[in-house]
Amino acid sequence: MAKYRKKPVVIEAVQWTGENGSALRAFIRGAGFVEDGGEIEINTLEGKMIGTIGDWIIKGVKGEFYPCKPDIFEATYEPVV
Repeated sequence: MAKYRKKPVVIEAVQWTGENGSALRAFIRGAGFVEDGGEIEINTLEGKMIGTIGDWIIKGVKGEFYPCKPDIFEATYEPVV
């Protein structure tokens, strides 16, 4: 079996705090999400996905948006300086 390394890609992301719905709306800019209490529903390329408070909302390489759990985000991404 061959091994592969993920290409270095710079992404944009916002962590949902449960209180920053307006910041998420500005970030997603019409891509579509619904805020419902402690969850958000985001239209992704794979269909609707549910994010919860603390999840990172990521803008992918094709301009798509999707939620990412904090532990996966931390293991996968690091700040760009």
